[in-house]
Amino acid sequence: MAKVLFKRDEVIDKSMWLFCHNGFKASSMQQIVETTGLKPGSIYHSFGNKESLFREVLTSYSAKSMAKIRETIDGAESINEGILAHLENTVAESISVDYCSCLLVKTQLELTDDGKKNNLHDFAANQLKEVESLFRSYLEREYDEETSSERAVSIMLHIFGVRIYGYQQGSAELMLKGLRVGLPWLPWN
Repeated sequence: MAKVLFKRDEVIDKSMWLFCHNGFKASSMQQIVETTGLKPGSIYHSFGNKESLFREVLTSYSAKSMAKIRETIDGAESINEGILAHLENTVAESISVDYCSCLLVKTQLELTDDGKKNNLHDFAANQLKEVESLFRSYLEREYDEETSSERAVSIMLHIFGVRIYGYQQGSAELMLKGLRVGLPWLPWN
């Protein structure tokens, strides 16, 4: 049996960069080969096909995003301050030179009307629901279930907006003002 001579996580990270910049459909197997440095046979043997690799990329992206949210909120003095810090970090990321938006949101937008790859759309949607559930679970430490649910949805809508608007407009000050108006319950300075 052939020995695997690469680190799976590195291949997933390199593929994540490619998919984030090109999307699923526009990323060819040849580009994946060039980006990862693997031969096509190694990719097919280890990941199955492009869709399976993409699913692993989405899983990794989601896990890293959720870990980042947990780290930010857990490191703050309060839940609301942690959520605010996460939103401020999201704004800062969205205006950086190498920013490529949210891979989960981009996947939903790209594959919305594609019946053949709809399972990837649904997979991305479920990953986003997990992120929303994470925010809700933190908020439930401070608020009742209904308020927590409403605020988690509001946070997600605002994050989606920042991810798309920031990519297009690049004005941190304007986005922060919009977040203050839309999320007045957070401890803005």
